[in-house]
Amino acid sequence: MAYRIGIDIGGTKIASGLVDENYRILLKKTIPTLSERPYMEIIEDMAQMVRELISEAGIDSSEIAGIGIGCAGAPDRKNGTILYSNNLGWYNVPLAGELRKLLGIPVSIDNDANAAALGETLAGSAKGSSCVVMITLGTGVGGGIIIDGKIFAGSHHTGAEAGHHVIVSGGEPCTCGRKGCYEAYASTTALIRMAEKSARMHPESQLASSLKENGRLNGMLIFNAVHQGDETARKVLDEYLFYVSEGLVNLVNIFDPEKIVIGGGISAQGELILEPVRRRLAQDVFCKAVPLPEVVCATLGNDAGIIGAAYV
Repeated sequence: MAYRIGIDIGGTKIASGLVDENYRILLKKTIPTLSERPYMEIIEDMAQMVRELISEAGIDSSEIAGIGIGCAGAPDRKNGTILYSNNLGWYNVPLAGELRKLLGIPVSIDNDANAAALGETLAGSAKGSSCVVMITLGTGVGGGIIIDGKIFAGSHHTGAEAGHHVIVSGGEPCTCGRKGCYEAYASTTALIRMAEKSARMHPESQLASSLKENGRLNGMLIFNAVHQGDETARKVLDEYLFYVSEGLVNLVNIFDPEKIVIGGGISAQGELILEPVRRRLAQDVFCKAVPLPEVVCATLGNDAGIIGAAYV
């Protein structure tokens, strides 16, 4: 049996796993990124993590068909270089080449959101689908597009940045420097901004009580208020899901996917999130003569990035 190793590089931790031909993770390891270090120190730690996975599995390195890495930022897949990663402060880092020198195993790279989308398509909630749109709603909005079972990322592999198409012209400022981006309205950061604004306008609400008690709101406090019937929290969630759906309508009109996968911590809310999105798609998608995409929550969690990376 040939094995693969997937590595998911984040700003705070690096997760890796030994993956078999059935897309199962047999062993996992996690280490802190410590991203302020020189990049070679991080790559050397990754190499050691791979060696430990191989050793603990009781296999030989010759049984590893390849190593795949998902990393936030803009990858040059052809040359194995991370052109830019804001999370890591990397510019033109020859990631694949340096790791291959240390291990003697082929290495490929991709964007972490692309890897997660591939993982969900291979082994998660989109298994069996050939055309998939995945969005991850977190501090920002990540996106991954799968077409004919393969990652689509444009001619320079820097496309599929779903978080940075504008849905409100001249709207809220985005971290990218533009105004009105999807990320500025559909991220959990945006949800918290909307909730805190509404809490201040409605001091009688549970949201206001939670804000006063905690100093800041978070997703858990907002959804707790929704589940407990707070009208202000419900209106905030309705507004937020309007914007989530607005971006998804655009993506459906462009890509006509079989499935939409919603990931990130917010996906734990299940039907509370999915049902309004489905309703809005049915109302606003351009072509109503074909079936709507199935809208589902991601099921693999952080494992999606490892499995997808192993097969990039």
